[in-house]
Amino acid sequence: MSSSFSHLDDQGKAQMVDVTQKPMQQREASAKGFIFLKPETLDLIKQQLIKKGDVITVAEIAGIQAAKKTHELIPLCHPLSLTKIDVKASILENGIEVTSLVKCVGQTGVEMEALTAVSVALLTIYDMCKAVDDSMVISDISLIYKTKK
Repeated sequence: MSSSFSHLDDQGKAQMVDVTQKPMQQREASAKGFIFLKPETLDLIKQQLIKKGDVITVAEIAGIQAAKKTHELIPLCHPLSLTKIDVKASILENGIEVTSLVKCVGQTGVEMEALTAVSVALLTIYDMCKAVDDSMVISDISLIYKTKK
């Protein structure tokens, strides 16, 4: 049984893709996501009155840490030597938008790292604000782009 799926072996079992023969390339990916918050919650965040601390800074750091650990969270991801991770959380009118940029020089892409960074940053915001906002919704996590050179 020969599989045309890269993550399945000849018996149909999951496997990590062999990237040994792929060339080293500069790779970059960006992702974004959003969390809807009540106006009152946004005011508390702006004034740094959330009891768990500085929501924006903690979320951005959590996203950076998550990108580094993506291979530990997603079973078939390769561990990568990341050269750049940037996570930005921006307060908008009805919530917070999180964007990420991840770079490496390697044999496989960094889109999962970019998506993981955004996801964990948004979950961190949710965790830090759950005591004051029971209507939060995480939404629209998506890949903006990925490149290789």
